[in-house]
Amino acid sequence: MKTLFVGAGSMAHALLSGAIDAKVLEKEEVYITNRSNHQRLTEVIEHFGVNGVNGGPPSNEAFDVVILAMKPKDFHDAGPVIRKFLNPGTLVISVLAGISINHIQETLAFAGAIARAMPNTSAALGKSATAITYNECLTGRQKEWTLTFFRSVGLSVEVPEEQMDLITAVSGSGPAYIYYVAELLEKAAVDFGLQKELAKALIAQTIAGASKMLEDSGLEAGTLRKNVTSPGGTTEAGISVLEEYGVNEAFLKCVDSARNRSQEIGKELVVNRMK
Repeated sequence: MKTLFVGAGSMAHALLSGAIDAKVLEKEEVYITNRSNHQRLTEVIEHFGVNGVNGGPPSNEAFDVVILAMKPKDFHDAGPVIRKFLNPGTLVISVLAGISINHIQETLAFAGAIARAMPNTSAALGKSATAITYNECLTGRQKEWTLTFFRSVGLSVEVPEEQMDLITAVSGSGPAYIYYVAELLEKAAVDFGLQKELAKALIAQTIAGASKMLEDSGLEAGTLRKNVTSPGGTTEAGISVLEEYGVNEAFLKCVDSARNRSQEIGKELVVNRMK
């Protein structure tokens, strides 16, 4: 499938890494374009051995698949350029937070197949968690290709579009929350006397082990937590402080704020398009 990535940022890089390694994408059939950061574009082209595109389709040919991976705020201005790469049979896949299928259709003046997906940057290691939703225009072959593409970079699930903003807040932004926890644990360990590299190694393995337990044990997260929280023990002492400082409430507000921001992005783009 002749595939174009519009945008050369971290998400495009992660998807390219995973899908090329899994041989779902052949680098000879992959093209990439980036509006402004030409140095970044050159770096991605050289790193993956894919093709660069400037201005319009090579040899005036359209693409089988166009993957929208720019910043959401740049989507409206990029619309006229993106249209040059489309034909009625093109599959458009968006990984843009907050932008609905309807908005993509209207901005691109495109009545064809559109899939909206929310992966995360763990796609680079084949460990993404991706939610996907579609319009009614995808053929069976296009739908199967989309599922194969995202399964090549991790777990993928089909969901109704109204759940996408919440999923963006949970798994799309989720790696950053985990990195934030790791960052704080590392800082605490170093502040109390551990060497930085030792702290980093211990914390990374602890998170990896906990993740594997969540995935393979069949137990709920709450049960796993209780299993390692002995009454009167060290874990209970630590958890009690987290509860005292309202970490539970902080995470609820964190997810709610991210979900609201995803919704706001979509609304802002609609308003800007109407100006």
